[in-house]
Order: sequence, then C-alpha cells, then structure tokens
Amino acid sequence: MYIQKETKMKNQNATKVKFFEKVLDNILNIGYNITNNKYFGRNTMANAKNYTEEMVSEMTTAYTENPTRDTVDALAHQFGKTTRSIIAKLSREGVYIAQPRTTKSGEPVVAKAELVAQIQEHFGIELPTLVKAGKADLQRLVDSL
Repeated sequence: MYIQKETKMKNQNATKVKFFEKVLDNILNIGYNITNNKYFGRNTMANAKNYTEEMVSEMTTAYTENPTRDTVDALAHQFGKTTRSIIAKLSREGVYIAQPRTTKSGEPVVAKAELVAQIQEHFGIELPTLVKAGKADLQRLVDSL
C-alpha cells in the first residue's frame, strides 16, 4: 500500500514538473529554440542531421564535376532524398548553380521590361505607357525592328 502511494506521488510530481516546464516555455517565449541545444535538459531538433560529412563531400564533388539537373537527380536517388533536398544542401554549401529559366518551347524567358527597353533604345524616345502593352505584341514589335 505504501509503495503504491509513493509511486503515485512520483508520477504526480513528474507531471507537475512537465507542466511547469511548459508554462515557463510559454511565459518566457523561449519554446524549442533551435539556436540553443537545451532548455530544461531537453534536446531540440537542431541535433538531427540529414547528411553526413562524407555524403556532403561526395555530393559537392559529383556536382562540381557535372553541374546538371541529371546529376542532382542521380544524387537524390543514390542518397534516398528528394531532389529539392539535394538542391537545398548544394545551395547551402555554395556549389549549386541555378538552371536558366526557359519557356515551354525552350526559349529563355524575356521580361516585358527588357522588350520595352529595346524598343525605347531603337526609337530613342521614352514611352512610359508601353509597359502596359501585352508581351506578345511587344515581342512582335521587337522582332520587326
């Protein structure tokens, strides 16, 4: 009987401690801050690592030798990660080179502002309302110059 009361008291005390830790977290607004590793003896999520040093070195060497999307896809398959995760890691390491954006037909994306600048440069005048024209019309006009 006495042992049951003692274990019940320990459980109640443990519950109270957890409750007060949560209250302190909320009051002080420190929560599970990932910049510091421990609050009240609890580990935060900052300790989990997705990539080992060997994986990172292998990824950077493979990508610097052949910086293409195919390399990223192969690395993602090799390490069992998503391509977005591989790209993010390579970017963080300062190695990733973004691929140029293209249209559906494979041509590079041209902004309307660039088309207007070409037209204004050709005629030597400033046309502030030309930006409001449609992109297809501006492209046709540039092509005919």
